[in-house]
Order: sequence, then structure tokens, then C-alpha cells
Amino acid sequence: MAETRRWTFFRAGGFDQVKLETGADLANIDKLDQKLWVALACPTIGLEIDGRTLALIDTDKDGRVRAPELIAAVKFATANLLSPDDLLKGSATLPLAAINDKTAEGATLLSSARQILKNIGKPDEAVISIEDVADPARIFADTAFNGDGIIVDGSAPDEATRAAILEIIDTIGSKSDRSSKPGIGADEIEAFFGEIEAHGQWYAKAEADAGRVFPLGPEKTAAAFTAVEAIKAKVEDYFGRCRLAAFDPRAILALNRREEEYLELAASDMSLDAAEVAGFPLAQVAPQAPLPLGGGAVNPAHAAALQAFADAAVTPLLGARERLTESEWAAVREKLAPYQAWLAEKQGLRVDKLGEPRVRALRASAMKATLLDLVAKDKALEAEANSIDNVERLVRYHRDLYLLCTNFVNFQDFYDGAEPATFQCGTLYLDQRACRLCLRVEDLPKHALMAGLAGAYLTYLECTRKATGEKMNIVAAFTAGNSDNLMVGRNGLFYDRQGRDWDATITKIIENPISLRQAFWAPYKKFVRLIEEQVAKRAAAADADAHSKLTTAAVATANVDKTKPVEPKKIDVGSVAALGVAVGALGTFITAVVGYATGVIRLGALTTVAALVGLMLLISLPSVVLAYIKLRKRNLGPLLDASGWAVNGDAKINVPFGATLTSVGRLPRGSRRDSSDRYADKGLPWKRLLFLLVLLYTAYRWYHGAFDRFLPHRAQSHTVLGKFAPLPETEPPGSATVTVTAPSGAAPASATATVKK
Repeated sequence: MAETRRWTFFRAGGFDQVKLETGADLANIDKLDQKLWVALACPTIGLEIDGRTLALIDTDKDGRVRAPELIAAVKFATANLLSPDDLLKGSATLPLAAINDKTAEGATLLSSARQILKNIGKPDEAVISIEDVADPARIFADTAFNGDGIIVDGSAPDEATRAAILEIIDTIGSKSDRSSKPGIGADEIEAFFGEIEAHGQWYAKAEADAGRVFPLGPEKTAAAFTAVEAIKAKVEDYFGRCRLAAFDPRAILALNRREEEYLELAASDMSLDAAEVAGFPLAQVAPQAPLPLGGGAVNPAHAAALQAFADAAVTPLLGARERLTESEWAAVREKLAPYQAWLAEKQGLRVDKLGEPRVRALRASAMKATLLDLVAKDKALEAEANSIDNVERLVRYHRDLYLLCTNFVNFQDFYDGAEPATFQCGTLYLDQRACRLCLRVEDLPKHALMAGLAGAYLTYLECTRKATGEKMNIVAAFTAGNSDNLMVGRNGLFYDRQGRDWDATITKIIENPISLRQAFWAPYKKFVRLIEEQVAKRAAAADADAHSKLTTAAVATANVDKTKPVEPKKIDVGSVAALGVAVGALGTFITAVVGYATGVIRLGALTTVAALVGLMLLISLPSVVLAYIKLRKRNLGPLLDASGWAVNGDAKINVPFGATLTSVGRLPRGSRRDSSDRYADKGLPWKRLLFLLVLLYTAYRWYHGAFDRFLPHRAQSHTVLGKFAPLPETEPPGSATVTVTAPSGAAPASATATVKK
């Protein structure tokens, strides 16, 4: 039985997390039960880690890194490094001596790394860096073949091949090779020569029936057809008008345009080509009139096109003539109909612009085979080129893989606090607090729906940089302080992980308890707010009532001469009685309050303080207990799940840890405070009231003799307030019996003492 690896775990966030302390820990990560991983998947965007590294790990290109993909990346890195411990350094440069050349893959990687350094002009370097492998175009800039199966014009051995490559790019399109140059692959070559073949077969079909298709020869027939198509619409229009004039002579005037239209033209400047009359008929319309082919009888706007038609089509097909009848027009079109039908069946349209001679030459050449051979030659270097890609993979894993593992397999960075986790995008400063738990948000409504289950006080903010026009949304967790001044619309300042500052505005709030201190004082704040609301309502009502009375009085004053004198109202006995009852009730209430206060004071100072503390606890305890329960359930998992993670553990944010994620502004140690503030609000004279209360309490205690044993005889309360009784005859000389009677209003009591004379 294979030996089971002994893992070390640390406890943070309320659950156990594996320690990744050595390269051997990373190399054996596939043997760790995935139920013990903190996360099982994470997105490739929105993290503070190189996006290219995440894209290389994401082999299925679905935008998420999953546990199997991370394991494969770790296996690749640890297998191709002599010491897996190098991964813990997180260095952006990889020494060539650190590559494991004892395996076939490692030897190829080492050879490719040296080739890369040679290609970029660093043949003697002993290390290769991220910058060296980050730009494939730079690596393959001077290489004719780079293993991607795409050839560029620089891959051609001669000028004829180069010309063919450029023609294919121009007619079919191109692909970018590893050096970012436009090139072609086997698909483009096959498509191009497929067009060449189709075009050749189509043209061969015309040549087989050249007498019909090319009545004037290929070139002249094409010119004749072009001339006919240019004037066809106007000729058809002319003969149509002539047929209508033959049907009804009354339409001739309208068919030749009205005189008013010519008057409008005559009143303006006309161009040499008479474009203003382009919409007029070709010639004067008359019943069954032939079409003049030249001279002054032709519409000047179409004279040139009509002359070209006569020279290229009419004269070669029918012979020279000055006029063309409708039947002759039909004969011209009939002779060109086979050519028109052949054109409608044209194939290889994309290569047609090369011209028939060039198409014929390419069809007869062996250029297709030559180009496919070049593609095969480039493809033969695929393994070597892919090895160059793997060099980039190894260099990036050398720097970033351990960082990803300590933010995926465990959340060491997050709970250690020395460095922010990869999902923490920066720090928000708002309301005299700095919030470190800030995450990017791509879809705010969807994120808020899930993140609300985290149990934390969350604020969603829109961050903008007006100088560059950049925008992004973030969510920040407030885990210390209170929420009194947090509201939608408040502005703060956000610093991203690169140190850039963003304007931040709160757009949405998910309310949850922030701290136990806030929960303790919450009932009192609610009570004060309630009183303030009631006072405001009463003040508003009183103001409205006063305004109404003033308005009534003003109206009455203005109309004093129009109104009858009002008899004074008699005193309502019922009102007087009600007023008396109210005064009595108020007095009873005051008496009860005074009595309760007196009873509490009689208990003693410590007992009084304890009673007040107990009362406060009685009021605040339910709120504190409820907040404590919610704060214990505060969890990072839903917050990350809403961002596309698959968190596998119960990553709690308890009260002590939460206090480290949000720091409240405090004066630096050793600072001095000048407490004078001439603009401070003038509140109640607390010092005087406190002194008065202490004085009253002291007097009350003296009144009841609490200080008699400390005071001289004349200052004792029973000496000042009492009265002496006559001495009995049985008392010995030199002594007297004193009877002290309690003052009016106090509890009945008497005391007898013997004092020396």
C-alpha cells in the first residue's frame, strides 16, 4: 500500500486549510482530497493576477480555471523544474539552469528557451524573463516558418510564389501567423484554387460554343454587352412611349414633357452634359418613330452613351445606320442573349478580377502544389514552436502558480493579511474608513442577488476615472464602524492595486450588522430618531396651525368693519374640569417619577449605577444578540460565488477578523489635540448639571445622617434638625437623654442617645 502523504493544516475563517509550504506540497496537490480545497473554480477575469497566466491554465477556454486544470498546470511546472521549491519564490525570471533537461520535454524546453533568447538578440543570457516570452511577434519576427501552418509572403522562395500568396490574401482573405503578419494556410489555398478551377470550367463552356456566346469575339462581345446595358433602360423607355403615342395621339404632349418644365430649365444655368434633362426621353416621342442614334435630335444627357451603343453594338451586329427601329433593338438584344445567359452562370467570382489570362495561367501552373508544400514545411515545425509556447507557460507558472494556489487551494493570503488576496481589487476610502475587502463586479443585479447571503454590510459603487474615461463597478464590505452616514449617492475614493485613484459613488446598499458596538447603541439611536421625527411632525403641525391662525386673523382684521362683533364665550365648566384632570394626572406622573428616582437613590451609588447598567443591558441585549448571531454567520463564500468562484469551504468573516478588513480613522499615536472650537455647537451645560446633581445627592445623604460619623457635633443632621427632651431624674449627673424626632415628611423614627454635659 502506497504511503499516505502527511499534510499540515492551519485553521482560519472557522475551517481547516492546507498549508502549502514546500514544492513537494505543490507537486502532490493532486493527492489532496478536493473536499479540503477552499475553492474548486475561479474566473479568469477580475482577479489581481496575470490574465495571460490564467488563460494558459484555462485549457478549455471557458473563462474559468477549475481544479483539474490547476492540477495539470502544477504537474507541468513541477515536472519541468529541477527543484519544485523554485515555484515558491514567485520570480518573474527563470534561470535556464533551473529547467529539468533530464526528461525529453524538459530538454526540448531548454532548447526552445535558448532559441527564443537567440531570436530576440540575447544569445548569451542565462535567464529568461516574462518580457522575453510575452511578445510572440518579436520572437518570430525574422522567421519564415514558425510551425503554425500559415505562410506569409516572406516564406516564398521566389517572386512568382510571393505574388501568388499576395493574390490569395487579396481575393480570399488572410490569417495572422505567430508573428502577427498576414498569411495563408491550406484552407485559403484550397479555396483560391477551387475558385480558379470553377472559373476555368465556366470559361471553357463559352469557348466550346464561341459562335453563339461570342458573336463579336470575347472582348468585343463584352464591350457590346456593356454598352447595351448602359443605355438599355432609356431605350426601352423611348420605345414604350412611342407605342403609347401610337395608341392615343393625345398623350404625345405629356409623353414629351410639358412646356412649363422646359421654361423652368431655361430660367436656370444648364451644364454642358445637360444633366437637368436626364429624366427626359432619349428623343422626341412620336407614333412608331425609330430612335435616332446621333445628331441634335438626341437627348444631350445620354448622347455619349447612345453613341457608344451605336459604335460597339449596333454597327458591328447590324451594320452602320443613323436610326434604330424597335425590331432592330430586339435583334441586337437577341444576338447578345447567349452571352448574357453565360454571364449569369459565372463561377469563380472572387478571382474574376485577376483577369482571364491570369486565371488561365494559374490554372495551368503547379502553384497550388508549391504553396501546399510550403504550408507542410511550416507545419513540420509545430512541435518546436509549441515548445516555445510551453517556455512561456513555464516562465509564467514560475512566477504566478504559487500565488494562485494560495488563493485557490487555500486562502492563505486573505487570512494572513500580509498581502491582499487575488480577488481583492483595492482599497476604498469613505466615511473615515478604509475598506480592504473590495471585489470587481461584472453583473451588478446578478451579483447582488447572491452576495446578499454573505451576511455582510455591502456597498456597491461605480468607479470612474474622468481623465481616461474608464469605468468599473466594485462591491466593498464594511466590517467596522457604523452605518449612520452610509447612503446611496455618497462619494469616496478608491485606490486599485496599481495605486491608481478612482472616483467612487455608492449605487446600492445591502444592509446587515457591522459591529456589536453599533448593535448596542442601535435601540437608543432609533429612540432618538423617533423622538426627532415626532418633534418634527409636531413642529410642522404647530407651524401650519400658527400660519392658519395668522391668516384667519389677517383676514378678520382686513374685514373688521364688515363683521359683526362676536360675543365673548362663556366659560365651559366641562373644559375647566378636563383641565383640572389633566393637571392632576401630570402631577401624579411627576410624583411617581420623583418617587422612583428617590427610591433608586436610596439604594446607594453602586446599586444605582448597577441598576442603570442593567436597564441599558435589558434594552440593548436583544439587538446585540441578534447582531452577534448574524456576525457569526458572515461568510466570504456567497460574495465570491457571485463573482464566478466555486468556494468549497465555509470562509467566515468573524468579528475579530472583520475588524482587520475595515480600519476606522484614528489620530496617530503621540498626536496633540487642541480641544478649543469656537464654532462648536452650544449644547446643555453638562458640567453644571452634573455638579448640581452631585450637590443635591450629597444634601440628601446628609439629611439622612449618612455623614454624621464624619462631621463635628454641630454639623450633624440630628443636631441641626432635632430637638432635645428634658433629662429624667434617674440619669446620673453629667449626662442627658436626647430624643430626635424626624422632620415632617420623613418616615416615622425616633432615637435616644446619652451625651455628656
